[in-house]
Amino acid sequence: MDFRKAARWAACGVLCAGAVYAFQRPFRQFPGVEYFNFELTPDWQEKTEFAFARLMFPPGPLNGYRGRDAEWHTGISLWTQDYPRADRHFSQAVRRLTRIHTRSVEQPVNLEEGDAYDWPWIYAVQVGEWGLTDAQGKALREYCLRGGFFLADDFHGNEEYAEFETRIRKAFPEYPIREIEDSDAIFHTVYDIVDRYQIPGQAHLRAGYKSQNGQSAVGAHWRGIYDEKGRIMVAITYNSDVGDAWEYADDPGYPAKFADLAIRVGVNYIVYSMTH
Repeated sequence: MDFRKAARWAACGVLCAGAVYAFQRPFRQFPGVEYFNFELTPDWQEKTEFAFARLMFPPGPLNGYRGRDAEWHTGISLWTQDYPRADRHFSQAVRRLTRIHTRSVEQPVNLEEGDAYDWPWIYAVQVGEWGLTDAQGKALREYCLRGGFFLADDFHGNEEYAEFETRIRKAFPEYPIREIEDSDAIFHTVYDIVDRYQIPGQAHLRAGYKSQNGQSAVGAHWRGIYDEKGRIMVAITYNSDVGDAWEYADDPGYPAKFADLAIRVGVNYIVYSMTH
């Protein structure tokens, strides 16, 4: 490639990045089911390459907060589990461990508002209890097929898995869910993550796993949905609570080995989402 062509591509990249920054929706925050008051960070208004985008969604039939949920569009709902502490702890890790320009606050994303395309990845918690609608499934599908990356976390046992699969099929009815092989690039983008083990939530440390409706959800599964080119567009952490490990990463009572794995997995997934 000659210098003039390289310069044109560089200028194009700057313009594209500027366009992304210009059209990003402004930061917003909601009250959560665990945290109600939280201070803004100094960079909360900064336009950055990456922000932790968290999916807002209606609760489904297995919703563990039934009777306590506010209207899901306004917070204090299932999608705010671990929010915003997990999001902000992990964002700090991304800032320290990578050169990705990352702001310190998260971004709640509502697929119904069409703003998913502002963010390279979207995270959702407790997806065994969600109530993803047909319209939201269609929007999620379009986002992922256009290059977006979706991380589905914190669901346990057969019942929750069945509910997750029913809902994710609204987006990807024809794509199989597969175990991610050790050799996949997603486990080697920054860290070589070969030793992967179950990550229990803080409330389930003694057992090492979560028992859900009488089912012992033993054994971690790292699964994915791939597009036709072999890119993972949906990553699935089944029987683990990665978000809890981010949330309690600074808690001396939470084992460092779980927080360490969760952060390394998250960093790999982010870098993968921005390079594949």
